[in-house]
Amino acid sequence: MLAWTIYISFIGVLVLMLLPRDNARAARIVALLTAVASCVVAFVGAIQQANPGEVTTIVNVPWIPGIGANYYLAADGISLVLVILTGLAAVAGILFSWNIEKRTKEFFAFYLALIGGVYGVFLSFDVLLLFVFYELTIIPKYFLIARWGSTRKEYGAMKLALYSFVGSHLVLIGLIATWVVAKGQLGHASLNLIELSKVSFPIVFQHWMFPLVFIGFAILAGMWPFHTWAPTGHVAAPTAGSMLLAGVVMKLGAYGCLRVAMLLFPEGMREWQWAVAALAVIGIVYGAGVALVQRDFKFVIGYSSVSHMGFVLLGLATLNTIGLDGAVLQMFSHGIIAGLLFAVVGRMVYDRTHTRDFNDLETMQIGKLLPFAGITFVIAGVASMGLPGFSGFVAELQVLMGAWAVFPKMTILAGMGIVVGVAYTLRAMQKAFYSDAPEKISDGHDHPLEPITFPEKAGAVMLIGASLVVGLFPGLLMNWIEPCFKSPMFHRLLAGGAL
Repeated sequence: MLAWTIYISFIGVLVLMLLPRDNARAARIVALLTAVASCVVAFVGAIQQANPGEVTTIVNVPWIPGIGANYYLAADGISLVLVILTGLAAVAGILFSWNIEKRTKEFFAFYLALIGGVYGVFLSFDVLLLFVFYELTIIPKYFLIARWGSTRKEYGAMKLALYSFVGSHLVLIGLIATWVVAKGQLGHASLNLIELSKVSFPIVFQHWMFPLVFIGFAILAGMWPFHTWAPTGHVAAPTAGSMLLAGVVMKLGAYGCLRVAMLLFPEGMREWQWAVAALAVIGIVYGAGVALVQRDFKFVIGYSSVSHMGFVLLGLATLNTIGLDGAVLQMFSHGIIAGLLFAVVGRMVYDRTHTRDFNDLETMQIGKLLPFAGITFVIAGVASMGLPGFSGFVAELQVLMGAWAVFPKMTILAGMGIVVGVAYTLRAMQKAFYSDAPEKISDGHDHPLEPITFPEKAGAVMLIGASLVVGLFPGLLMNWIEPCFKSPMFHRLLAGGAL
């Protein structure tokens, strides 16, 4: 059933292409119904999963027999969590894009194509199929930014595409080399991820192959120092584009690091474990520090995403079950919370005031003019800071606990990043919504701002609710995540790992 998350998304693209260009309302409805249908299928399919710790085959048929490639879709608990995240992010993004008037059907067609590709990555257990879906996401996100973005949108779109293609080519080189070596050991061609995970690749091969594939994926995860596309892309993207980039696209990179690089080359991961952890901690502290001094509201959230994705990479570097559990949960949590933050900044504030500069926002008294936006940002902000009761607290706590068992000194530095994160979030709240600066509304804003619409309120409530539910009842997702890392598939990776 989960395969239909992919098929429904691309069917929606075809339906949109058949609509008249000037029928914006129909395009919105088709996009929303498509996203809701895929989201419902994701939830139902996840609930029906009998044993999340095992990989359940959805469909497995020959695709390119000569090289051992199959159209192989499957799911385990990790896939289920990220598929549900994708469904929620997709619906919320459309609700916050209800105001799109320029080439509406094309916008939503690219949007649904991107969502379909994301679903495909999370459900692919053939490495070539995973790579194909991974590549398919690059084109839609390029056009979403270049055509409907703002603030140096062509530059942001091109930078994102170039970084993505460089990372993809590193991965492709690694996969070709892996296929050649695996064929020699297996005696037949195979690109089956489960089968490849059982191959004992030579230690030297793993030591140089792991960083190649890991960095190829980690570029999209925003790992320092390959992160610079992320703030630029987030700022240039339209609201829904920013929500998807932070919410699910960056998770593609982290998922590839875990599902491909770490799973296939466990000895390589152990060799480079400290380097991965060090880069993750630098990303946490650096992203938080740069966010603290930004004047552009959206750049604050952009750099905060780099910082929070550092916790995902730090959790992966722990190589113990608590840290890895936290890393996957952080993928979900950050996807929800960052999506909401970008929705507030991009749609609720920027689209109405046409500025993201704190110096301008301080004198507009946005908290009084748009009280729902202010309250929503406060809730999303405290969730981002890791307030108990929200998903971010549970996720980051597990990452830090897992990291402390392996590299306590670096964990202390990561904790400093959290403190700085509290500072930049409170600063953004105060400057954007609750400033005590004298009110001075410019000529361009001497009329009432457009009120927050019902679709925007519905999207905000949905994302807040998701973070609260997972924060209060983390077992709902942990019951899917934990069994995966105790399964035979991850045994070689976690051999000797604590906790």
